[in-house]
Amino acid sequence: MGRLALAALAAFLTDQLSKLYVMYGMGMRVGDMVEILPPLVVFKFGWNPGINFGLFSGSPDFARWVLVALAVFISGILLWWARKAPRKPIVLIGVGLIVGGAVANALDRVVYGAVADFLNMSCCGIDNPFIFNIADIWIFAGAFALVIFDTDPKKDAGKEAS
Repeated sequence: MGRLALAALAAFLTDQLSKLYVMYGMGMRVGDMVEILPPLVVFKFGWNPGINFGLFSGSPDFARWVLVALAVFISGILLWWARKAPRKPIVLIGVGLIVGGAVANALDRVVYGAVADFLNMSCCGIDNPFIFNIADIWIFAGAFALVIFDTDPKKDAGKEAS
């Protein structure tokens, strides 16, 4: 199995297993809070029917299916893009993290009607009101890898020569 597939599988499994543990192992329900390493890491359980930061959370039910379709579509585009030209291993891992995280959140929408969020991180006197999940971390890390490491040496050499 390639790096991309392994990264996608790891992202998907770590997200889904963490959510199952929080919901069933810890028995957390909406509004429950457990301080893990306060204030840096606090579990605050909630369902997010919208997108990041709860945007569009008041949308009609069909919006969840639009978000599921969008996650599948973007994942497909990323997979196609990653395979059309040679990519650095870190970029393939980044694509895998995005795809695994997107599919994990899409599965939540299909099964539960919303995404399970439970992580809250605050630091340095800043009280962060938002909660997120492991899939969100993987999506962010994958996007970061694409932005930082997806460079074309031929294009970069052309820019330096100019």
